[in-house]
Amino acid sequence: MFAVIKTGGKQYRVAKDDVIDVEKLPAEAGETIVFDEVLMVGGDGAAEIGAPTVDGASVAGEIVEQFRTRKIIVFKKRRRKNFRRSKGHRQALTSVRITDILTGGAKPKVAAAKAAPKAAETVAEAAEKPAKAEKPAKAERAAEAAAPLFAAPAGEPDDLKKISGVGPVLEKKLHALGITQFAQVAAFTEEDIAKVDEALNFKGRIGREDWIGQATKLAAGE
Repeated sequence: MFAVIKTGGKQYRVAKDDVIDVEKLPAEAGETIVFDEVLMVGGDGAAEIGAPTVDGASVAGEIVEQFRTRKIIVFKKRRRKNFRRSKGHRQALTSVRITDILTGGAKPKVAAAKAAPKAAETVAEAAEKPAKAEKPAKAERAAEAAAPLFAAPAGEPDDLKKISGVGPVLEKKLHALGITQFAQVAAFTEEDIAKVDEALNFKGRIGREDWIGQATKLAAGE
C-alpha cells in the first residue's frame, strides 16, 4: 500500500518503512507524528483519490532526526548599479520514517518517545546511591580564591605599576595575593613564581618580562 501526502507545501509518495526528508516539523526525535492531508491511497486494488483529501485516511510516522542541509550561497547582482549581495542559507529539515498508512478513520498507535524522561527516584533508591561530595559554599570558595599566597610586608605598598606589564587591574590582583612591594618581587624564588603563575594563569609571563630584574632596580631606587 502507498499514499500521497502533503506537508510543507510539497507532495510525497510514501509506503510503510520509507524514510523521507520534509520541511521542518515541530517535534523531537522518537515522537510519533500524523499526516492528515492524504491526497491519494493506493494498493492492490483501485487507487482512491481525494477531493482534495481522502476521507478517514492518515499516515503515521516517527521522527528520526532534525537536521540542516549543506549551505548554499545566494548571490545577487545588478548591472551598472554597484550592487552585489551574497547570503548563505541552510534549510532545516526533518527526517521521518513512515510507520503506518491508515484508512477508514483508524487511529495510529502512538509510540512512546525513545528518549523518555526518567521517572522520579523513590526515597529508597536515592538512599541506596552514594552521597555526592558536597561542594563548598560560594562564600567558602570566594574566601579560598581571595586567600593571599604571601604575607604582605609592613609599610606602604610600592607602585607596582612601574613594573612593565603591570596595570591597575593586575596591581589589585597582586595586592590580593599579598604582593605589595618591589623587594618581594625581587626576592621571588622559582617556587614563588610557580605559585603566582598558577594563581594568575601567567604562563611564564614573569620570566618573559623580567619582573625580578625590573623589581630589583626599582627597589634600589634606580
